[in-house]
Amino acid sequence: MMENGVKPVYVFDGKPPELKSDELDKRSEKRAEATQQLAEATEKGDTEAMDKYNRRLVKVTSEHTDDCKKLLNLMGVPVVEAPCEAEAQCAELVRKGIVYATATEDMDALTFGSEILVRHMTFSEAKKMPIKEFSLEKVLQGLGITYDQFIDLCILLGCDYCGNIKGIGPKKSVELIKQYGSIEEILQNIDHKKFPPPTGWKYKEARSLFLQPNVEDGNKFELTWAEPKVQEIIDYLCGQKGFSEDRIRSGLDRLKKSRRTAQQGRIDAFFAPIPVNIEKNNKGKKEIVEDKKEQKPAKKRRIIIEDDEEEDVDEKEVEKEEENENSKEDNDKNDEEQLKDQQQIGAEQKKQKMQSLR
Repeated sequence: MMENGVKPVYVFDGKPPELKSDELDKRSEKRAEATQQLAEATEKGDTEAMDKYNRRLVKVTSEHTDDCKKLLNLMGVPVVEAPCEAEAQCAELVRKGIVYATATEDMDALTFGSEILVRHMTFSEAKKMPIKEFSLEKVLQGLGITYDQFIDLCILLGCDYCGNIKGIGPKKSVELIKQYGSIEEILQNIDHKKFPPPTGWKYKEARSLFLQPNVEDGNKFELTWAEPKVQEIIDYLCGQKGFSEDRIRSGLDRLKKSRRTAQQGRIDAFFAPIPVNIEKNNKGKKEIVEDKKEQKPAKKRRIIIEDDEEEDVDEKEVEKEEENENSKEDNDKNDEEQLKDQQQIGAEQKKQKMQSLR
C-alpha cells in the first residue's frame, strides 16, 4: 500500500459488545467442529481436508495483536485502539474527514456509516481480485432507501448482533424495506407462521448499536507517519522472531523508498479526482467549486474502477493531482491553513449528506 502512495492507519478491535456474544459462541462451536473434522482428516491422511480445517482453526490471540502493534509503531505507522468495534471507529474517522476510507472485507463498515468502503485492499495479486470502492451515498441512491432503512435492511440480511427472519432472503428483504420502511412495520404485515422472527429478537438493540456505536471522537486523534526505526525493526524481527535479515532489510529498503517517492499520497488519487478551487460566496463563506477551465486534449490511460469496468481518464489531470499531493510537504503556513479549511468543509459536507440521507 505504501509503495502506491497510500498512508494506512491501523485500527484494532476493543472489547466486543454484549450483543455479539451469541455470534462469538457460534464461532467457538464451529472451531470445535473443525477440530473434530481435522482429527478425522488426519487419521485418513487427507492432506487437502487437513489444510482446509487448519485454516478454520486459526485464531488471533492478544499476543499476535500486540506483536502487530509493536511492529507498526516501529515502522512509523499510526495505530488506533477502538473502545469496541474497529469498523465503527473506522467509520468515525472517515466521517470526520481524518481518513479517506475504511479498508476491510466486513460490509458492516457501511452500516456503521463509513461513507467509503474499500475491499480487497490486502489481497495478493495471485487471487486476481481487483480493489473495489463502495460509496454509501451511491448504495443508498441505488437501492432507493434512506440510511436508517439501510440499517434495518442489513439487520434483516443478518448481522453479528442478532438473528434474522427465516425464509426472507436478500431480494425479499429489499422489497419489504421499500414497501414498509422499517422492521416494525414489516413485523406487523408479514405472516409469522411462514416467516417466523427469532424469539426475543433484539433488532432494536442492534439498530441502536449501528446508530450510536461506542467510539472515540475522531477529532481527538493526531495521526502522524514517522520514519521507520530500521535497527529496532531488525533487532525485533530477526533477533526475537527469527526472520531472515536479508528479507527484512529488503522490505525496509522498499519502505524507505516509498516514503521518499510518495509523500502525502492518498488512495483517492487512484480514482481520478476532479480539480477543485476554494472560492468565497456572496456571504463571504468559503465553498468548494469545480474547476471549469478548458483542458487541452491529453493522452488517456485506463484504470479499473469499483464496478470492474474500465474508464478513460485524463492523464494530465491525474499527473497534476499527483504533483500537488507530492508538494504538500513544502507548502508554507498559509497553504496548511487552506488545507485545513478544505478538510473542515469536506467534513461538514459529509455530515450534511448523512443528515439529508436520514
